[in-house]
Amino acid sequence: MKQVFNFNAGPAALPKEVLQQAQQEMLNFKDSGISVMEHSHRGKLYESVHEEAKTLLKELLSIPDSYEVLFLQGGASLQFAMLPMNFLKQGELAGFITTGAWSEKARNEAAKIGATEEIVSGKEQNYTTIPALPSFAEDRYKYVHVTSNNTIFGTQWENFNAISHPFLIADMSSDILSRKIPVEKFGIIYAGAQKNLGPAGVTVVILRKDLLQQANKDLPAILSYETHVKNRSLYNTPPTFSIYLLHLVLQWVKSLGGLDAIEKKNEEKAAFIYEAIDHSNGFYSGHATKDSRSLMNITFTLPNEDLTKTFLAEAEQRGFIGLAGHRSVGGCRASTYNAVPMEACKALRNFMDEFYLNYGN
Repeated sequence: MKQVFNFNAGPAALPKEVLQQAQQEMLNFKDSGISVMEHSHRGKLYESVHEEAKTLLKELLSIPDSYEVLFLQGGASLQFAMLPMNFLKQGELAGFITTGAWSEKARNEAAKIGATEEIVSGKEQNYTTIPALPSFAEDRYKYVHVTSNNTIFGTQWENFNAISHPFLIADMSSDILSRKIPVEKFGIIYAGAQKNLGPAGVTVVILRKDLLQQANKDLPAILSYETHVKNRSLYNTPPTFSIYLLHLVLQWVKSLGGLDAIEKKNEEKAAFIYEAIDHSNGFYSGHATKDSRSLMNITFTLPNEDLTKTFLAEAEQRGFIGLAGHRSVGGCRASTYNAVPMEACKALRNFMDEFYLNYGN
């Protein structure tokens, strides 16, 4: 089979070992004679996958017992609307820390439901950096929303020490499970699975249980977090195959040594590519400032559009997939999620060095 290096931003690379196990079990899951996709979501075999996936996620992320783990559909984009529908009542204000396009979309959706305010934005700097957070009165906002990693622009919060609010919400779609996070600092964490957790189709929501007391009770059942908590994410038919693959990914992460090992590996992978950028005498220009660089999405530009097209064309010939930047910003982007192997990052580093030697003078 042709060797490729998959740097797609999402849906993204899945661990080879996970895909091989899914392939082996595709037609006969647990000696049942049928695929996991054919099992009832109310049956014992699927329910064991469902519950073990929750248990593994709690273990790997050190999620306290005071939190619920939900597996929902609709992607993170549904959460943009579902969160204010559940928690933003008349006369209340939600605060948004805007660090990229997904932050903007989250605020725009919330503004259709309730009052919102931008606490700080990096837009004037073209989202090249995580902006310094001004002091603000916590009691002014019902909740505060932050995006932990910005897939399009390649910036990431190194830590969350500067943010303090009793009801902090984080969209962690593109860096969840890539490093240790202080779950107890957040009221809600949500993440589409298609970057580090598994395939597209399932969204993980980590919700502090006491918040349900504040939730709007006057919602359609499918849009209420309380519904999904009471029904263990089985209110309606869940995306069973996506959750099954998520379960396999979590097993894979655990087998590698958990988040300590994953975080170290991700730091090493990103370093290879950032070194190629930093040692190119400006031929490659990183979009993000060094203090805001993402470990998951490495964004950079070349001196002009013609060179960018040549770079991407030659990269494709060499087996590199998904290196074009997002259509809204152009340039290049290498997404180095958990399942992207070290080998791929070393190969990209070597290709970038070679391309610089050929075209940089």
